Amino acid sequence: MGGPENRLADGSAPATPATLFARLDELGIGHRTVEHPPVFTVEEAKGVRDRLAGGHTKNLFLRNKKGEIWLVVCLEDRLIDLKALARHLGAGRFSFGSADRLMRFLGVNPGAVTPFAIINDRRRTVRVVVDLGVLQFETVNFHPLDNAMTTAIASADLVKFLRAEQHAPEITDLGALEHEV
Repeated sequence: MGGPENRLADGSAPATPATLFARLDELGIGHRTVEHPPVFTVEEAKGVRDRLAGGHTKNLFLRNKKGEIWLVVCLEDRLIDLKALARHLGAGRFSFGSADRLMRFLGVNPGAVTPFAIINDRRRTVRVVVDLGVLQFETVNFHPLDNAMTTAIASADLVKFLRAEQHAPEITDLGALEHEV
């Protein structure tokens, strides 16, 4: 993670897991990290969770036709209808952001999308949406900018971290959208 292709929109290098852990420590956020083989999908992640108690998530990097960017943090098994979600958020129409955009805005590669990547959005371009279901868990798990590791933190500390990074999340019940037609 550091070649010319791995640069943020401002030209700087993305944060490393060590940088993230130092920031969590600075904020007084307890964290525990386990290493595992790299995982790229929810299904692969399910295979390494025996050491990972708490809520497990999927994180969607989305954009609309105007080029606005969202990071949606939801329960791993949540069925997300992008049309219903876009309507709910007043976003127009969603599509998935490209790998290039993901690197430029959040400083991570596909498979490592995480709310922790907000640490790289210094321009505060990305809007963060957190599923209320995620916050029902005492502990939640995310990749710490690298999909060969998973870090557990308290769900309340997820919100604390996002706010400290000046990305106060929109918290919404995405489960209610599963029932929309």
